[in-house]
Amino acid sequence: MQITGHTRLGCLLGSPVAHSISPMMYNESFRLLDLDFVYLCFDTKDTDLKSMVRILRDMNVFGFNLTMPDKERIMEYLDDISEAARMIGAVNTVKNEDGRLVGYNTDGIGYVSSMRSVGYDFTCGEMSLLGAGGAASSIAVQAALSGVPTLHIMNRKSGRSFPNAMRLADQINAATSCKADVIDLNDVNAVRKALEQSALLTNATSVGMAPHTDGVPLPDLSCLHPGLTVSDIIYNPRRTRLLEEAEKLGCPVSNGMYMLLYQGEAAFHIWTGQDMPTEAIRARYFSGSQE
Repeated sequence: MQITGHTRLGCLLGSPVAHSISPMMYNESFRLLDLDFVYLCFDTKDTDLKSMVRILRDMNVFGFNLTMPDKERIMEYLDDISEAARMIGAVNTVKNEDGRLVGYNTDGIGYVSSMRSVGYDFTCGEMSLLGAGGAASSIAVQAALSGVPTLHIMNRKSGRSFPNAMRLADQINAATSCKADVIDLNDVNAVRKALEQSALLTNATSVGMAPHTDGVPLPDLSCLHPGLTVSDIIYNPRRTRLLEEAEKLGCPVSNGMYMLLYQGEAAFHIWTGQDMPTEAIRARYFSGSQE
């Protein structure tokens, strides 16, 4: 790859971002397809997001991604939002279309594709989902569209995301054949009953992510059982405490690395109109990533 006077910039906004594999994934894809683009990470923890968006627009970036905590608050600074992202209530991918910034959400597509790549069938049983933020909403909508018969959205009733969990369940029930409900995470008996009936448990919160790796999003780990597949969208660390404890109980487990790969594939196509060389990227950067 050679930087030229015509090279266009893309980036990741959020905090923390230093651990992200996205620059390697995208820059290698640009090199393989001979595209004059480059992709960097910017930690925006204490940054005025509105000002950052104005700067990126003025710099004529080709687009950018967003991670926590910017997926929801970015929406008010965009010129247009895809129908799916509007339904989800969060944006993780922005494309610059001749000065107009358009928001999309590829998280759900990435998650469903990642689980299918390890052999999981979303039609095989009920699903329990921890969280109701941007990533969780995207996963919930895409899982419902992919044939999950029943979805239990788990969130603390006292938490700020609980109203969004209720809204999300109503939307899924109105727009899909999936039956969605909301369970208070503090109600241990209700959580236990839902997990007994579930084939898949997904953590879509940031609890357990580095540097706070001691965190566990499930209040009672004894609710886990060997017939439950446990997945975590976190990929730093590769094995969260939730996955470690689930594995000890005989549960099949999966981390967030392949979700990153496949949501990146969808974002790449949005930006460039071309297919990302996914197999080459998987072989180089994701080999053994589920271990």
